[in-house]
Amino acid sequence: MRAVSKSEMRRCASCIAMLAILAGCEGPLDYDLRGNVGGFSTTDAALAATASRPAPDARGVITYPNYQVAVARNGDTVGSVAARIGMPVAELARFNGLQPNDSLRDGEVLALPRSVGTASGVDIATIAGTAIDQAPDTGSVQTSTLQPAQPTAAPAPVASGPEPIRHKVKRGETAYTISRLYQVSVESLAEWNGLGSDFTVREDQYLLIPVKDQAAPRAAAPAATATAVTQPGEGSPTPTPPSATQPLPDEKVTAAAPAPDVTAEAPTNSGSSALAMPVNGTIIRTYAKGKNEGIDIAAAAGASVTAAESGTVAAITQDADQVPIIVVKHNNDLLTVYANVEKITVKKGDRVRRGQKVASLRGGDNAYVHFEVRKGFESVDPEPYLK
Repeated sequence: MRAVSKSEMRRCASCIAMLAILAGCEGPLDYDLRGNVGGFSTTDAALAATASRPAPDARGVITYPNYQVAVARNGDTVGSVAARIGMPVAELARFNGLQPNDSLRDGEVLALPRSVGTASGVDIATIAGTAIDQAPDTGSVQTSTLQPAQPTAAPAPVASGPEPIRHKVKRGETAYTISRLYQVSVESLAEWNGLGSDFTVREDQYLLIPVKDQAAPRAAAPAATATAVTQPGEGSPTPTPPSATQPLPDEKVTAAAPAPDVTAEAPTNSGSSALAMPVNGTIIRTYAKGKNEGIDIAAAAGASVTAAESGTVAAITQDADQVPIIVVKHNNDLLTVYANVEKITVKKGDRVRRGQKVASLRGGDNAYVHFEVRKGFESVDPEPYLK
């Protein structure tokens, strides 16, 4: 078991103190999104069971509809994997941020920059390219007698089931932050990618995100029993209209009910959006229940992040990487969450109006805001609220 440092103990104590302060709010709130934000919890989703990684073919290659990966064997290097799959070692190493002679762990996954063929046949282009890359430059043409081709094991077909997300590790990311981002256990992430016991990942490494277990198919409903078919008008008497026996009651006119608060429900096409975009940018990652509980909106570094609707700042906290998170509470049990920001301009308890600046975007590759909408205990897709 890893020893806990004093700084980690202090961080834990600070988090406990913050949770104690937040206990005075209307509900149990854990605003770094790992506990109960407004009464919901992502813990169960984060530990959801995942399926097993598909078995590779005889070369160690797993083929998905849109990409392939190679699985290393005990004692492999980048060079030996490249030779086995018929790909130039420099190309394979460069794509994965490695050196040709780097050793690999048993089960470690390497992303392939291009296809090396499937069960449908041999990739001639790859074989030819490899031969050209590896041939010595002697300035003369040499010929030799080729040996008869030997039969090889047939590659496995394209893997069945959902295609896993392929995540490229950015600077500062860890296996823990990536597993929390996609809400899978860090153990499953390590198992799918052949990580070491310390769960270390490297910059530019490609990771397969484990696929959640699919629910068992529901049993088909029993066929409906046949019923007798009658002609129109048969089988039931026609009711007598009320106006034929007694006059209609006097009509009573009542005042129209007040319009509902626009923050309560997603908007319709007949009105303005229920929520405003928190930053003027482009959505680079969409909502996916159980995988991404909000949307990511990219814009220029330092751009203003604004409140999507009027409300009260319920909490300002940080995630495990000390990156700020802002939570704003609106009417009708609606919450908006603004993560991956900096230079916060509000404080807890402040009333904010729609469009008011609350923070700024971070710089570099982190110039995006992770924006969530929470209604009741559940996250909901923010996009219908923004249209």
